[in-house]
Amino acid sequence: MSINDNFRYLNVGLPEDILRRKLWGDFDGAIRLIDQRLAAETTPKGLAACLRVQREMISRLGKDFPYSREEAIALVREHIPDFTEEEFDRRVDEGKIRWIYVKGQMRIFDRFFASMCKSEPAFAQRAGVVTAGVESTGKDSHGIDLLNDAMAHMKSKGSMTTRIRIKAGLKLKDEQFTPGMFLRAHLPIPAACDQQSDIVIESVYPPSGKLSPADALQRTVCWEETMEENHEFSVVYSYRHKAVYHDTDAIQADLSQPTFDTQEEEPHIVFTPYIRELVATLSEGTDDPLEKARRFYDFITINMKYTYMPAYFSLENIAETCARSFTGDCGVFALLFLTMCRCAGIPAQWQSGLTAEPEFIGGHDWVRFYIAPYGWLYADPSYGTGAVRVGNEERRRFYFGNLDAYRMVANRAFQADFQVGKQHWRADPYDNQLGELESENKGYAFDEYERWKEILLCERIED
Repeated sequence: MSINDNFRYLNVGLPEDILRRKLWGDFDGAIRLIDQRLAAETTPKGLAACLRVQREMISRLGKDFPYSREEAIALVREHIPDFTEEEFDRRVDEGKIRWIYVKGQMRIFDRFFASMCKSEPAFAQRAGVVTAGVESTGKDSHGIDLLNDAMAHMKSKGSMTTRIRIKAGLKLKDEQFTPGMFLRAHLPIPAACDQQSDIVIESVYPPSGKLSPADALQRTVCWEETMEENHEFSVVYSYRHKAVYHDTDAIQADLSQPTFDTQEEEPHIVFTPYIRELVATLSEGTDDPLEKARRFYDFITINMKYTYMPAYFSLENIAETCARSFTGDCGVFALLFLTMCRCAGIPAQWQSGLTAEPEFIGGHDWVRFYIAPYGWLYADPSYGTGAVRVGNEERRRFYFGNLDAYRMVANRAFQADFQVGKQHWRADPYDNQLGELESENKGYAFDEYERWKEILLCERIED
């Protein structure tokens, strides 16, 4: 069993005395008690697995929440001098600013300011910040034209195809490097799937990197090297991406659906009592699986607010937590939609990798779901919430059933293993957008290595 398989026991939960210390922010005390339980021969296997995961989660948790309330307000005032404490506290109460207790004191999420700039176009304008990526843009941005044009093209022509070329890389930070150390590196690369074809791995540096099979569930190029000097690992690839338009208003669904991809997958794709109740409530009055999926999508996109999230490593019961908090990011929204679909007996699969636009590239997650007898459809609840932010109802509806052609699919399953498995903790145990690094002794967290990606070409082509 891989160490990362312990995550499947995360929902066992912490003993109350340890949980109280974790929630109060007494991380040293929580870890001390965990070590005592792990050393006891009477600790059951499932609980021990949960405790091993929680120990590592707790050890990393404080890194994501570095600011006191006063420091966070001062940071905002560097951009908005008249920003008030009342404005800050209101956003905390609304769930727009994430925080935890550390030793009983409120500590604020490190990306809270960027999160507000992304989710609130008026706030970003007030702060003088221009957000990157078409999903993040305000009503007057040229990025809006890119998505609207893609949507119109697909509706008119039936599909849209792009040719995309990307360079990506990672490197261990110099302060972590020791000459003669062993490193194993993974970088995501395009996987063979319905949307992608003509995949070409143009260069791999160092050339010793090994490619996963084209149909790997989480496809990577992997290096294993004993290094005398620290250097980058990088890959250049190109591919053709075709997005086909699906008119969901014209689809007649069978009431009976297949059973593949309808299972639970601990710890996050779980049909909890609340999820079951929510699915039943939203499904009232219809037996049509497509209509059920549409209602799930509407529930997320119309009601929920986008916020940046801490590393998924530290999150628990992601789908249900989102359904309670009404906040999340692309992966959180995708997991909730996927979980509700599966709970309703609608097959659903995870997809993720990159959004790859002419002027922006970034990690992204979405879902595809199956409606018999039609076949696979797509949903991007995050882009749906983005459309709500700018008041574009046509675009919100478009991303139920459809995706644009500005994507790179590397992952086709949540929590899938790499072809060459990691021996230590993954930085992200569920997804792989930007790459992973480990040595003989440890898996590196995101703050211990550098990652980058670059769009070299993104152009629309004729089929």
